[in-house]
Amino acid sequence: MNAIDRPDKTITITESAAKRISKVVAGSDDKIGLRVTVEGGGCSGFSYTIDLTDSQQDDDKVFERDGAKVFIDDLSMVYMAGSKIDFVDDLIGQAFQIDNPNAVASCGCGTSFSI
Repeated sequence: MNAIDRPDKTITITESAAKRISKVVAGSDDKIGLRVTVEGGGCSGFSYTIDLTDSQQDDDKVFERDGAKVFIDDLSMVYMAGSKIDFVDDLIGQAFQIDNPNAVASCGCGTSFSI
């Protein structure tokens, strides 16, 4: 089943990710949430871009947990449906991580994948 056929069109935000998003947004004057996009490129074919955003676009899907918002455009949702967004703080460092059930391969950097 490819990403377009997936019945699960939602994104899961972990408690850890929600807390981190809320903390970062609270420290900014104009940001309202996290924007995740999928772009062509990266060492595995597609890559994620994760940024803070100050606005909602017309084609955004908005996912929320405990007041923390994640914005994903329609095209990116085709590749991300059913994904889980987490925030990990370990010995290697701190980072948002995306567990994407549509990805058949990914690279070591964690931001590039193929479908």
